[in-house]
Amino acid sequence: MTFQRADILLPVFSADSEKMQQWSVVACDQYTSEPDYWQAVSEKTEGAYSTLNLTVPEIYLNDADIEERIAKTNAAMAQYMAEGIFKEYKNTYIFVERTLASGVKRLGIVGMVDLEDYDYAPDSQTKIRATEGTVISRIPPRLKVRKDASVELPHIMLLIDDASRSIIEPNVDRKSDFEKVYDFDLMQSSGHITGYKMSDDACEELDKKLAFLADLDAFNQKYGVSKESPLVFAMGDGNHSLATAKTNYENLKKEIGVEAAKQSPARYALCELVNLHDVSLEFEAIHRVIFEADGNAFLRALEEKYQVSYAEDAIGQSFIFVQNGETKKVTVENPEEYLTVATVQKMLDAFTSEQGGEIDYIHGEDVVLKLCEKPGNFGIILEAMDKSDLYKSVILDGALPRKTFSMGEACDKRFYIEARKIK
Repeated sequence: MTFQRADILLPVFSADSEKMQQWSVVACDQYTSEPDYWQAVSEKTEGAYSTLNLTVPEIYLNDADIEERIAKTNAAMAQYMAEGIFKEYKNTYIFVERTLASGVKRLGIVGMVDLEDYDYAPDSQTKIRATEGTVISRIPPRLKVRKDASVELPHIMLLIDDASRSIIEPNVDRKSDFEKVYDFDLMQSSGHITGYKMSDDACEELDKKLAFLADLDAFNQKYGVSKESPLVFAMGDGNHSLATAKTNYENLKKEIGVEAAKQSPARYALCELVNLHDVSLEFEAIHRVIFEADGNAFLRALEEKYQVSYAEDAIGQSFIFVQNGETKKVTVENPEEYLTVATVQKMLDAFTSEQGGEIDYIHGEDVVLKLCEKPGNFGIILEAMDKSDLYKSVILDGALPRKTFSMGEACDKRFYIEARKIK
């Protein structure tokens, strides 16, 4: 199976909420421009067992001492293992209830995925696929940590397309039969999290439901396509971490041989499975501002390639064009891509490559409007994609353009808690 039960490690003090708050820190790719955040985390966890010591926050990747930091991280893994701070829960899933800062709950299941079923190439046809383009340059520094690591700690979130909410959600009513393994407030006002070791019966039921998602005939009928392989799991967060695990596994094949590597625990990667239709998941638009570029030239290039309308009632893929403090609706009536953002991004990439200009990715409409008051800048305001379009878009067009959507605030991202031996 692609997603399966794992031998999951938790600290022996997982019932101690104060120690667990020090143990659990947010994903390494968050708060990358906020050193004060990570300084506060460092102060809070000083002298304690903490996942901060087992991961490398990306804010430090360009520091002069990065190699020393990576070595200390791997040494801390070995130290923690030698000191016996982990308890192993064999062949199981962990059901997770994460209460976000807003009070909304997000449900998930921690297990492991088979990296044989994952390929981050944009045109991948594997059961696990990237939803956005993978930046290859982000893999090497992560790989330096992974290749010598004795354990892995995931911030990877995989999505399933379960509109009926019949796979993960029923565990809410069954959790009284599960063993509660942690229950604590997350640091830095990031909400609360509770984890349950699922019962054998619940694990078996989940396996059966996930197997049905991989049925090719059911997949093709559901999405109205004719494919030779189903898209079962789409990346939500942590694509570069999963890509790093995949790269490490492929390197291991070269080092020890394919058959030996297939028997290695490095063949798998721990992650959390979340329903795309979970009530907590809201897709937010990411807008574009182009600096030092001629917006009128961009519109002319758009008109040369597509049939473009500026009428308010035009039908097609629409966005708001902003320049010199003014806005207007632009509609591409004959798009080639499934999503508006894909059409826009391909045009912007080609335009800036030929004529110059720098693209920035902005979350707030008000920021776009402010930046585009300045002559020489223009902006594009996009509507948030409907999350029900995610699977169909990846199936038809492959990985989406970078910065297609945002999924929650930094404080709501996954925190490191569970671990797994990979050596």
